[in-house]
Amino acid sequence: LETSSTYRNQAAMENHLEQRLYQPQKLLEDLKETDAQQFRTAMQCLLEDKKDRLELEDVVIDLGEIRKQALQSPGVNRSLFLITLERCFQVLNSLECVEILGRVLKGSSGSFLQPDIPGKLPRHLQEDAFKNLSAVFRDLYDQTSAHSQRALYTWMTGILQTSSNATDDSVSWVSAENLWILGRYMVHLSFEEITKISPVEIGLFISYDNATKQLDTVYDITPDLAQAFLERISSSSFDMRNTSTIHRLGLLVCFYHDLDLLDAAVAQVLLHQMIKCSHLRGFQAGVQKLKANLLDIATENQTLNEILGSLSDAVVALTHSQLESLSPEAVHGAISTLNQVSGWAKSQVIILSAKYLAHEKVLSFYNVSQMGVLLAGVGTQAFYSMDRRDLLQVLRSTISLHVSDLSPAQQQGVLSKMIEAGDTVSGIVEIQGAFFKEVSLFNLRREPGFNTTVLKEKELRRSQALFLFELLSKTTRRPEELLSTGQLVKGVTCSHIDAMNADSFLAHFHYFENNLSLLSPYQVNCLAWKYWEVSRSSLPPFLLAALPAHYLASVPASQCVPFLISLGKSRLDSLVLDTHKKNSVLRKVQQCLNNSIADEFMVDIVGDLLCHLPAATIYHGVSPRAWATALHRLRDCPHLSPEQKAAVRLRLLEQQGLPGNWTAETTKDLGPFLVLFSGDELSSIATKFPDILQQTASKMAGTLLPKEFLWAVFESVRNSSERSLSSDPSPGCHGVVAPSSGDIFTLAEANACWAPEDLLCMEEHTFIRNVELLGAVGGFEQPQLMTLKEKAVQFWDMPSYWKEYHIVSLGRIALALDESELGQLDLSSIDTVASLSQQTEWTPGQAKSILQGFLEDSGYRIQDLKSFHLVGLGTILCAMNITEVSLIKISEFRVVVARIGTLLCSTHVLAEFKRKAEVVFGDPAKWSGPVLQELGTIAAGLTKEELQMLDKDLMPYFQPSAIKCLPDEIFKVGTHVFHLHSLQRALDGAKTRSWLDTPPSASPTRTVSSASTLGAPSAWGLWLCCPLLVLMAETVW
Repeated sequence: LETSSTYRNQAAMENHLEQRLYQPQKLLEDLKETDAQQFRTAMQCLLEDKKDRLELEDVVIDLGEIRKQALQSPGVNRSLFLITLERCFQVLNSLECVEILGRVLKGSSGSFLQPDIPGKLPRHLQEDAFKNLSAVFRDLYDQTSAHSQRALYTWMTGILQTSSNATDDSVSWVSAENLWILGRYMVHLSFEEITKISPVEIGLFISYDNATKQLDTVYDITPDLAQAFLERISSSSFDMRNTSTIHRLGLLVCFYHDLDLLDAAVAQVLLHQMIKCSHLRGFQAGVQKLKANLLDIATENQTLNEILGSLSDAVVALTHSQLESLSPEAVHGAISTLNQVSGWAKSQVIILSAKYLAHEKVLSFYNVSQMGVLLAGVGTQAFYSMDRRDLLQVLRSTISLHVSDLSPAQQQGVLSKMIEAGDTVSGIVEIQGAFFKEVSLFNLRREPGFNTTVLKEKELRRSQALFLFELLSKTTRRPEELLSTGQLVKGVTCSHIDAMNADSFLAHFHYFENNLSLLSPYQVNCLAWKYWEVSRSSLPPFLLAALPAHYLASVPASQCVPFLISLGKSRLDSLVLDTHKKNSVLRKVQQCLNNSIADEFMVDIVGDLLCHLPAATIYHGVSPRAWATALHRLRDCPHLSPEQKAAVRLRLLEQQGLPGNWTAETTKDLGPFLVLFSGDELSSIATKFPDILQQTASKMAGTLLPKEFLWAVFESVRNSSERSLSSDPSPGCHGVVAPSSGDIFTLAEANACWAPEDLLCMEEHTFIRNVELLGAVGGFEQPQLMTLKEKAVQFWDMPSYWKEYHIVSLGRIALALDESELGQLDLSSIDTVASLSQQTEWTPGQAKSILQGFLEDSGYRIQDLKSFHLVGLGTILCAMNITEVSLIKISEFRVVVARIGTLLCSTHVLAEFKRKAEVVFGDPAKWSGPVLQELGTIAAGLTKEELQMLDKDLMPYFQPSAIKCLPDEIFKVGTHVFHLHSLQRALDGAKTRSWLDTPPSASPTRTVSSASTLGAPSAWGLWLCCPLLVLMAETVW
């Protein structure tokens, strides 16, 4: 009885503590009600690592586990933070409290530091405690909002000013030590305060060894403040042209302005220090201009050949003609500098690599190992021509880190040499990292040397993982060995999961949970079913989202918080792809929330689920108290719907007013939401805070931005740039302000706003220096591309004179070349063709011209093409007719199946590739899951009859891109319903469809309408393919 009572007490205590983890508000109330001794004990138990077990008479509490759960539990950290602010400084000594705050804040990503928090901090702290707490805030600087940064700066400076010896306004409180304490917060000093710093104090500061590290981190300093600091340093005893001083300036060097009578040696030192300027938040156009001026000074009395190795990363500003003028000897002599520089354009790398290899003559391991970032300029054919032993050495050396920078064609050139037929020792196992994903399934099946050890550092395609997991599971009896090996968990199948006994599954489940991002929705669904079968009472709540919708009903109200926490930490979009199912999950979430988010604790609990809540909940359901915290999380939501965005915008207008009334801090904090506002609303931001607007746009590079937002950025750059008319304008360009290099660099994607007439007036040096940037603009339309092509012809002559680096540098501009112009290009190099094949907007006629141009210029016939030629041709392969496809050698095709399987070719071309796949993998009726994954879109070449012959359990291994390419007739009446159900599993990752749980009359059907247009998918086809819009982001690679 005593033992039974002990267990009950133990369970009751653990249950009570667990409940508090799910009730952070209640935990906060509990801690408020404790007396001083209880509070001290609670803080020590939760936050001291020394004590892992607590014995209370007959109850033993595992403090280590509770501490771990508490510090990882949403809301609990916030409770501990708030109670520490409220009570700790009255009960514990300030150093202990600062240590507690530091630990709790490190788990908060800075989101706890709302602008009102500094007002709750003590104004009188021990000196050591103040310095330690300031250090905590400095460490969280980047995660802290602009408003909170300003509030924390005010709190810090209030204490610093009080403790300073300054007696009046004429004496600055900003001492050297105070600057060190402020750290990155020194950028919040006003211009006037900086100018009042005494020369002695600024001299002491700059002489301190750690000052350089501090100045290296002031990423958000503005030009005005940087200039003010430089002026104060200059007023001290430091010589601004002394090398030692320049080395101490950190990021201030990016704003160095005293260039009068500067000698070449100092210019070189400055250029070397300016490597770090890429870390600045904005103002990069000014940095580029300064580098260009310093480059001119550095080369005044010396040739580029003489000084090349002393120019640091300023060499990336050299034009094609300047690089072409370099001697092979000069490039060879400067290779130790050139091979480390970041920021090279592909065209520049091509020129420099050719220069370097012209000096070396032969491509060996030694000279390749010296190339560093320039390795990407070596031609595919050159790699293929290397000695195999040299290539093996390359893969085993540090230069292999740069192999991932090679194009797919170049990587295939290396692979082709590594695994040439007849070689007894394969080099596959030597291939590391992402490069391993290029190894074909065909070659994997021939390699006997695989074990879990050699796979640890390799990235895997799913087809590779499926094959290797099955292979190794035959010889490895310990599941943990397979599940813990690199990305091998990608290859777990439902049959593997089903075969695990209950104990083994539960013991090894953490391997799956820790690698959730590597698993497909189908694999997660299988895990959910297995867990439900073996231990439904302990099922991780997030797995309920992977089960049929009615299983969510099993979540009682008492388990809502664990359910929300678990789901909020998972990626709902990758767990559930089916829209109807996701809506069911979200209805349960809303039921648990009662359609409202009352406070910041609930925001912590829902986590990333906030990104999926309906617009009505965001607008009406998030309380004013919770809004600031919710907004902090909404900033990071990648795919808000138009309705959600509209709700956020309305709330922002209600809370913050029109953008015209915003402060600089508000504009910074709401940066990601600026895209929600109209051009008129943004115009005031463009006028008041152009730098903030431009920095915001820069942070969002690579995303599709609204046209009105881009126009606001465009206007802000045009209005703030130095406008000057050309001294010798082209005809029709009188009075036109043409784009400058600074404008183009700053605008990035907003370059799409230039009118064709503006682009037509661009000067030669501007076009030549910025052609790569312009070629990367995704928003250019045909008239703009045509204009830019005309500029290329104007400055480079006719296309027949263009070299490889010219063509490579064009990017999307090449799309404006007509079939005749494409026929003039020298396309003898597969690397040139590979650069063109990166564009996906070619017309069939243009693609055919590129294909014919390559065959004619290279002298190859289709039957002569190597595997790396096929990879380099890429989308251009879709321009082949079925006769041409049939001529491709099987021996070359079989090693690049996965690459070809990423192409969205026409049905008849895919059908011909499928016929080649039959030669490699045999009868389609006997294809396996790994084979279907490997084939990708090629599987869409299967006929209706072949599809019906496939085992229905293989349907989930169809890639979504393949389903998109299936011809419409596949879905006509007559296709076996179980195959359609199974095929749907490839889209939504579910073992069962929701309609299987409904009456037969509710099942979707498909009828063929006589009014349907040829090739247009009708209702069933559209229903099946809707989830593809989500899935297409997940490719085989």
